[in-house]
Amino acid sequence: MLVLGSLVLPSASFAAGDLLDVSYRTLAGKEAVNLKQRYHGRVLLVVNTASKCGFTPQYEGLEALQKAYSGRGLSVLGFPSNDFKGQEPGDEKQIQEFCTLTYGVKFPMFEKVHVVGDDATPLYKALASATGVAPGWNFHKYLVGRDGKVIAQFPSKVKPDDKELVAAIERALAAPAAH
Repeated sequence: MLVLGSLVLPSASFAAGDLLDVSYRTLAGKEAVNLKQRYHGRVLLVVNTASKCGFTPQYEGLEALQKAYSGRGLSVLGFPSNDFKGQEPGDEKQIQEFCTLTYGVKFPMFEKVHVVGDDATPLYKALASATGVAPGWNFHKYLVGRDGKVIAQFPSKVKPDDKELVAAIERALAAPAAH
C-alpha cells in the first residue's frame, strides 16, 4: 500500500538472519560489525548517505531521530555511497570528518558502499528484494523492525521528521522485542 511516498509492507520475505547477518566496517575504521549481532532486537533506520547532495542536511534530522529514540531501541545506520552523480567523492576519513564537524553525526556510520546495481552490497540487495524498491537517490530510508524484517521504505524526499516516518518508527518501537 503506497502512503505519502512510503511503501508499507504487510509481510517481508527476509528473516532477521538473512537480512542482517552481514558485516560492515565502521566508517574509517578497521572493526567489522555484524549487524545481526550488534543490533538484534532494535529498530533500524538504514540510510544511504552522501556529503554533496541536496538532501545532505537530512543528517541533522537523522541525528535528531537517533537522539530522541535510541533509548527506546532505534538505531540509525548510515552507509555512504557514491552511486548517484558522484555526490560522495571523498574517502572514508573525509566523510567521517564532514559528518561529524558539519552535522554533529554520532549515529553509527559504516564503510562506503554501493547501494544499487550488480555491485550493491548484500544488505542493499536484500533491502531492495524485500521491498521491491532500490534506492533512487541518496538518503533513501529503510525501516527494519525488531524482528529484522523490513517494515517500510521511504524515498529521499521524505525528511527524517516527516510525520509518516516518525509514526512508523513509533509503531515499530512499540512492537515486542525479538527473541
